[in-house]
Amino acid sequence: MGHRRVWRTGVMAISGLMLLGLIGCLNTTNVHPATASPQPNQQSQSIAMRQPKAVDPRLITANTNFGFKLFAELLKQEGNENVFVSPSSVAIALAMTYNGASGATQQQMAKTLELQGMSLNDLNRANANLKVLLENPDSGVQLAIANSLWARQGTPFKPAFIQRNRDFYGAQVTDLDFASLSTPITINNWVKENTRGKISQIVDGLKPDDVMFLINAIYFKGNWTKAFDKSETVNRPFYLANGRQKSHPMMAQTGSYKYYENTTFQAVSLPYGNQRVSMYIVLPKRPYTLAKFSKELTAEDWQLWMKQFRTQPGSIQVPRFKLEYEVELKKALSALGMPIAFDARRATFDELSTMPTKIDQVKHKTFVEVNEEGTEAAAATSVGIVTTSMPMNEPFKLVVDRPFFCAIRDNQTGTVLFMGAIVDPK
Repeated sequence: MGHRRVWRTGVMAISGLMLLGLIGCLNTTNVHPATASPQPNQQSQSIAMRQPKAVDPRLITANTNFGFKLFAELLKQEGNENVFVSPSSVAIALAMTYNGASGATQQQMAKTLELQGMSLNDLNRANANLKVLLENPDSGVQLAIANSLWARQGTPFKPAFIQRNRDFYGAQVTDLDFASLSTPITINNWVKENTRGKISQIVDGLKPDDVMFLINAIYFKGNWTKAFDKSETVNRPFYLANGRQKSHPMMAQTGSYKYYENTTFQAVSLPYGNQRVSMYIVLPKRPYTLAKFSKELTAEDWQLWMKQFRTQPGSIQVPRFKLEYEVELKKALSALGMPIAFDARRATFDELSTMPTKIDQVKHKTFVEVNEEGTEAAAATSVGIVTTSMPMNEPFKLVVDRPFFCAIRDNQTGTVLFMGAIVDPK
C-alpha cells in the first residue's frame, strides 16, 4: 500500500491511535471471545487500578530503540517529505499482537521490538504500568490511552490471548458479525470517540478473511506552560530543503528554557502544563541538513542529549503547523527484522487462534496541530491479520526557519510519544 499526506496550518495537537486488524480462516471448535473468555477478574482489576511508582526500564529502552529504528526506516522510504509517527502507539499495538505469536514469528517480533531479555509476562506488566503512569500526567495535559479488541463471531480464538489483552492492556472485548455492514461503522465510531474526533476512520471495509481488529488509541492535548502571544505571530521566511523559501506564520517568545547546543544543532524543550511532558525541537545548523541529521540520529544519541539540557535565557521563533500523515508499515517492519510475520507459509500465531494466520498489513495514521496555545494530535495503526552538549551562559536565539526534527516526550518515564521530521510546515 502507498501513503498520502494532508498538510494544513493551525493549532497544535497530538494523539495516538493504533489499529491492528487480525485476520484468519477455517478450523474447528469455535471460541466466542465475548462469551468463552472470562470477564476481567480480580487480577485484571487490580492491574488496572493500582498506581505503580515506576515502569520497567527495559520497556522504555526497548520502545525508544524501536521508535528511532522505525523512524529511520520510514525516512528512507519517504525521501524529502514530512514524516510524523507515534512510536508508542505502534509499540503498544504490536505488543498486543505479540501475545499471539509463537516460534520464529515471536523471535523476530521480539528482536524488532527490542524485547530481548523480557519475558511475555514482564512485557505485559510493564505496559500495564506504563499506561497508568502516562495517563493524565498533570492539570495542563490530557493524555488518554484506550485499547479494544473486535473479534469475528464464531472464530476459534485462544481464551488466554483474549484474557491477557483484557488483564494487561485493559482491552474492551467485543464479538461482532463481520458480515454486517454496520460493523466497520461500530469500530470506527470507537476510534473516533477515543481520539476526540481526530481520526474518524481506520477500517475502510471488511474482507472475507478478516477475523480480528486490535486497536490502541492515544489522545494527547497539552497547553504550553507559557503560551505564545498571538500578537507576536507574524509571517516570516521559511527555507525549504530545495532552496526555495516561503512565507509562513512564526510564533515567537522570549524566556528561560531547557536548552542544548553542540556543533551540529540547537535544541530546545517547550514544556506543557506542569512541565512533565515537553515538545523537543531540534534545528540542524547550516550547512548540516535535516536529512543528514536524521540519517545519523540514534536512540543512544537521543538518550545522551536528554541529559545535557540546561536552563538558560533565550528567544525562539517556531512555525505554527498542522498536518496529517499516513503510511503502510509492512515494508518498514519487514526491513527491521520481522518478515516472517507477513509470510503466509511461515507465520505462526498459534497463541492467537487455532487457525493459521499472518499479518497482512500495518497501516499507521497520525495528526498533529501546533498553535499558540499548545498541542493536540492523533495516531492510528492498523495491523491486519489474514489467514493464510554543553550549557551556554549567553542568551541563545533559535529561529526555526528551515526543516527541523521534533519529538514529544514524557519526561518522567522517558517515553517518546511522537516524533517527526518537518520539512515543510504547510
